[in-house]
This record gives sequence, structure tokens and C-alpha cells, in this order.
Amino acid sequence: MSQWMSAVAAVPNPPPAIFLMGPTAAGKTGLAASLAQRLPLGVISVDSAMVYRGMDIGTAKPSRELLDRVPHRLLDIRDPTEPYSAAQFRVDALREMADITAAGKVPLLVGGTMLYFRALQQGLAPMPAAKPDLRASLEADAARAGWAAMHRRLAEVDPEAAARIHPHDPQRIQRALEVYQLTGQPISRLQRQAQGERPFPYRILKLVLAPADRGELHARIEQRFRTMLDEGFEGEVRHLWSRGDLSLELPSMRAVGYRQMLKYLIGEYTYAHMLERGVVATRQLAKRQLTWLRVESACQWLGEGSTITDQALRLAARWV
Repeated sequence: MSQWMSAVAAVPNPPPAIFLMGPTAAGKTGLAASLAQRLPLGVISVDSAMVYRGMDIGTAKPSRELLDRVPHRLLDIRDPTEPYSAAQFRVDALREMADITAAGKVPLLVGGTMLYFRALQQGLAPMPAAKPDLRASLEADAARAGWAAMHRRLAEVDPEAAARIHPHDPQRIQRALEVYQLTGQPISRLQRQAQGERPFPYRILKLVLAPADRGELHARIEQRFRTMLDEGFEGEVRHLWSRGDLSLELPSMRAVGYRQMLKYLIGEYTYAHMLERGVVATRQLAKRQLTWLRVESACQWLGEGSTITDQALRLAARWV
């Protein structure tokens, strides 16, 4: 029995919970709403960008009309200047899950931030706080050598983390190198220390929504990005930037789409280049999400076409 399964077994009669995971633009929000309108579920967002107030269009945040019908927890809980971490998400999500369970419903956690799902299940080892000077030094190294070289540097000191972190994921490469330099220990070793320390108090049904055809997913991503532009994404980011207290280095402004739009607004990109880079960055995000999902254990991958909702309903109804 795996360490994770042993931890679950240590909790007597754990209540049920459902994870609905998948890459960006796969249709998770719509499916979650369909499930929550038919079953006694309480929805919790698992999205590192939707936590920020005022970041609505670029995060594909559920519409106000949908939220009136199906409330989502852990949306709009931070200002874009404020940090938010996987560790804080775990605290917040466990609190909301307990509240939903106490109300006689089943928590349905939906989103694409795979690190948050993993942190929730497995816990997190205590990590050192970020050091601005060290972070600036790593960013300067990356500016000179490129993030591919930084990824190779990470592979030398922590091959396990490097195998898990995509070479096009600068934020996580930087953090892994930072933790190693601050502690002298690989971040992968610290993360393993957290696994199994506390039993996760739920039994989980994991549903994955992901188009089997990569080309279809790419087309959805491009169409959604263009729709965001039509819906006023540029104006949303202009309004945020006009506050005067945001920067490209904030985690909120590193979110896919926002970084590319900001570079357009400050004159680094043309509009056409912003559009191209925004679509490419979103596709890279989806690729990283799928990489995480392929190694996630005990998942039910939902089929294609009009039967997806029925299939998910059958699986969820048995769990509830």
C-alpha cells in the first residue's frame, strides 16, 4: 500500500470529496456547474489566479450569473498585490471542505492548479521565505543564460524536481533553486518529508476532463484567448495597471495572459505579438497541467463528446 493510501486508511470512515481536474480551456467550469446543480455538492475553486480580485476576464472566472446559481469558494480572496501560496490554499481549502461537509454536502474542488491539488492531498514541508536579493540574483542569471540553462542547473542539484518541473516554468525553477540555496537541501526532499505526516481526512474521487485530441485543445485555447480580448481583457489589465502598485514580478501579474498583455501595454510587444505569445504561453501551461495529470494516481479520465456530463454524473452520484 502506498504512503498516500496508508494515510487515507488511517482516517476512520473519511467523508467523500471530488476533484475535477484538467488543463485550461477543457470545460471544467461548465461541467462543475452541471454536477453541482444535480447533486448535493459545494464547489471550491482550485486556481492560483482566480483568487485575485479584479482579475476576471483573463482568468476565465465564472460569470456572475453562473456564480449566483452555483457559488464557488476561494474566489476573489486576495488583492493582486498580495501573495498567495499552496500552503495557504491548503489551509483555506480544508476549512471550506469541513464547512461543506458539515452542511451535509460533498466538496467538489475544480481547477487546473495541480500544485494546489497535490499540496492539499499530501501536505507541504515548511519552506524558507523568499529572499528578494537571492531572487533578483537568480532572475539576473536567467536573463543572461536563459531559463533552459537554469533548468539544467536545477537538474544538477535536484534531478527529481527538474524531472517534474517543465523547462518553460520559470517561477517553479526559480523557487526550487532558491530553496536549495537557502537550505542546502533539494526542494523535492523537503516536499517528501511532508507526505504522510498528517492523514488527509477525505476519500477522493478524481475526475479528469481533457480532450484526447491535442489539436482540439489548442484550438480551444486560441479561441478562448481571442474571446477574452473581445470581452475587454485589455481594458481589465489597463485598469489594474493604472493603480500604480503592480509590477511584472508579482505572482498575480505572472499569470498566463496578464504578463503578455502588460508587456503590450508598456510597449515591449506589439498587439499581434501579445496575442501570439499569450496563446503560446497558455498552450505551454496546458502541456504542464497534462504532464502532472498523467502521473496522478487513481484518476477517472472522462470520455469525449456529449456523454461527458452523464459519465461524470454517474461516477459522482455513486461517490455522493
